Amino acid sequence: MARHLPFRVFDADNHMYETTDAFTKYLPEEYSGLIKYVEINGRTKIAIKNRISEYIPNPTFNVVAAPGATELKYKLKNPSSKHKAKPGDKALEEPPRYIHAVPAFFDPEPRLELLDELGIEWAMMWPTLASLLEERLADDPKATHVVVHAFNQWMAEHWTYNFADRIFPTPVITLPIVDEALRELDYVVEQGVRAILVRPAPVPDYNGRRRSFALPEYDRFWERVQEAGILVGMHASDDGFQRYLNEWEGHDSEFLPFARRPSAFSAIVGSDWRTVSDVVSSIIGHGLATRFPKLRFMPVENGSAWVRPLVSKLEKVYERSPELFDEDPMVTFRRSIFVHPFHEEDAVGLVQLVGPDNVVFGSDYPHPEGMFDPITFVDEIEELDEEDRAKVMGGNLAKLMKVA
Repeated sequence: MARHLPFRVFDADNHMYETTDAFTKYLPEEYSGLIKYVEINGRTKIAIKNRISEYIPNPTFNVVAAPGATELKYKLKNPSSKHKAKPGDKALEEPPRYIHAVPAFFDPEPRLELLDELGIEWAMMWPTLASLLEERLADDPKATHVVVHAFNQWMAEHWTYNFADRIFPTPVITLPIVDEALRELDYVVEQGVRAILVRPAPVPDYNGRRRSFALPEYDRFWERVQEAGILVGMHASDDGFQRYLNEWEGHDSEFLPFARRPSAFSAIVGSDWRTVSDVVSSIIGHGLATRFPKLRFMPVENGSAWVRPLVSKLEKVYERSPELFDEDPMVTFRRSIFVHPFHEEDAVGLVQLVGPDNVVFGSDYPHPEGMFDPITFVDEIEELDEEDRAKVMGGNLAKLMKVA
């Protein structure tokens, strides 16, 4: 069992691995073949509109990297890590090259048992493979809505949107067609959803146009979200930024999250996390968060490297041109935006910058780039007092998700 903490833990970033029927079980007959699994040189790949994707190297997830493998390798190279271990912590051991995925990665009941072992009381449960859908269907808004609805039906059946008042899966709401987005929102709200997943990216439209979901044309949707009182999760996904990199590097490739950066240029540009910064800038700068002040947005698995530069820009622009804003943009930020830092970042500095009420803990479990022993994140914020540690480790998210 994990170490005991004097407060309960709410993990903002747990992941399911989708079964191979997740996108197709409820797909209408007229869309048969839109999503399919194919064999290529003895390996199973996913194909969307007959185009094979390498986004996830093994989309069946039968064999996966070990949870927190990257963190483990780093800690084993860092002698000081051994001195931080406390009773109940998992041992630092060289991770295997791969593991066979266990039922807890796919199903809610064994996942509850795993959460108990990890010392986690509640967890938001995000999809993994579904993060490729919207960008690869960007030229077909209608098909995007159809596939997303089929996936949400599967999620409601397989996981539910509230399992045992402890696991809270997040259905996807895609926004190309506002009326369809409203129908999907009504569907998941009727199913008892506590949070939705909106891709942090410009929304594809017909004829190749893209536009921000913070523009007034989406106000009908956001009004309904505010009425429902649900959290807007913005988990990292394929946000379409690869199109920009392709223009600079002369490529025509899809986004591959687990591939090495092809150049120093792409590494430099990617370190900015500029898409999520632009999304939050739009939420504030296009007035969405002031038109609907009860909306709460939580970027997840986007880290926090973007926060300090954005705060600096918000303060500078407001000082020079306050007439552009309905209110001080940092008042808007602290009311409406909640940040999930990566475990290797300066979480204490983030708390000092935006306040203890606006930071949430998330482990990215069971992904290899996440944490192998999630509860040990509390060591990264040991400089904070117990009240603020309790907020970051679970109290803030429990309030946002309306759990006791």
